[in-house]
Amino acid sequence: MRIDLHTHSTASDGTDTPAELVRAAAAAGLDVVALTDHDGTGGHAEAVAELRAGRTGLTLVTGAELSCRLGGPRGFSAHLLAYLFDPAEPELAREMELVRDDRVPRARSMVARLNELGVPVTWERVAELAGIPGDGRTKGAVGRPHIASAMVELGVIDTVSDAFTPEWLAGGGRAYVEKHELDPFEAVRLVKAAGGVSVLAHPFAPQRGNRVSESAIAELASAGLDGVEVDHMDHDAPARARLRALAADHGLLTTGSSDYHGSRKTCRLGEYTTDPEIYGEITRRATGAFPVPGAGG
Repeated sequence: MRIDLHTHSTASDGTDTPAELVRAAAAAGLDVVALTDHDGTGGHAEAVAELRAGRTGLTLVTGAELSCRLGGPRGFSAHLLAYLFDPAEPELAREMELVRDDRVPRARSMVARLNELGVPVTWERVAELAGIPGDGRTKGAVGRPHIASAMVELGVIDTVSDAFTPEWLAGGGRAYVEKHELDPFEAVRLVKAAGGVSVLAHPFAPQRGNRVSESAIAELASAGLDGVEVDHMDHDAPARARLRALAADHGLLTTGSSDYHGSRKTCRLGEYTTDPEIYGEITRRATGAFPVPGAGG
């Protein structure tokens, strides 16, 4: 089995619609794909409808990537992948909504900072790239990748990744603006209460400016974290080896995934995958939702 447990669609900052992502996953030869858009489940219904309309044996895992901040207001971002939780559980749903509510004013503030730095990015173009109205009042899954894409169009930078530096949009960067984020320990609790399974996303990714400490991983494991994402494009071989050792020490599952964003990133669907036994354990632990088999499965 080929299993990819971390992908994004236009319901957050990917470039494929949820239906397109399902078709692309099937074409890539995947057996299982997880849709884990940022802080929401808005793409799930379309993905499920496409899956059931097709003739593929692909299975869909519903999930989300939760925005968290480790170490309080002066800490740094850490992302938590949540799988197979009940989307109607009120506490988790409310926290995800708070994060989404903050996205538009945050993005507008970053555009304003870029303008002050002499970068002529417009809010209207960023909103268009995010697929939301530009009135500034509409909730939407707009984020830094959309701003970065607008910067690429203007020739300010060559690639979206080039925006995620201290010069521009990286945490603490010249145009960076803080956002509402969950405490990761609270996020682990909320996911578990919603019947889901939690996996710390790309924890050793220094290029993101947010490498999670080994002690924090140990504490999260004690608090109920289920696993860590090991095989990821932002982890080199030594990082993967160390994460596997940490996972063994603390009884954590280890996953692999592409973190696919369509054309917005260079990673390919199925570039990294999860062991079928680990996937089986994730589905056994989950009680909030179940994987959705395709019509041909």
